[in-house]
Amino acid sequence: MRRLAEAARIQRLMRALGDTADAETRVYFTGGASAVLEGWRAATVDVDLRIVPDRDEMLRAIPALKEELELNVELASPADFIPELPGWEERSRFIAREGQVSFYHYDFYSQALAKIERGHAQDAADVAAMIDRGLVEPGRLRELFEAIEPRLYRYPAIDPKSFRRALETALAGRP
Repeated sequence: MRRLAEAARIQRLMRALGDTADAETRVYFTGGASAVLEGWRAATVDVDLRIVPDRDEMLRAIPALKEELELNVELASPADFIPELPGWEERSRFIAREGQVSFYHYDFYSQALAKIERGHAQDAADVAAMIDRGLVEPGRLRELFEAIEPRLYRYPAIDPKSFRRALETALAGRP
């Protein structure tokens, strides 16, 4: 059984992935990994990440790293669940560089909207933490939702009206 991922274990994964890459690569952390590295959670069950561009050497190394570090590593990002937000790459926050790999937090606005759409209790707490820490501004979050709303039809599991209601609930009482 794999252990919870705390900041030190995630940083070890970053070093190992940096040692593996043989070309310039970006790795975007999302979900619990961002929460842990930003400090509003002590640990997470999964380390969700996106590698850009895909690097076979890194993808091949992940199964062994999962065992060695006793981590759950998943290839997942908000773009797997909701349309990509305009400007997400520019808003993705730099974390560190290891070897030829630059590590980033996947755009917090994208993370917040994906969490709002999913609707779990931990997701709601994470969105509140992002807003409280100034990582997400409520008015801008609404604007970005409106930018992707016309493309929600490409995600048949999403009910746009329910998603909008969930957004308004998450932002209730916030300007």
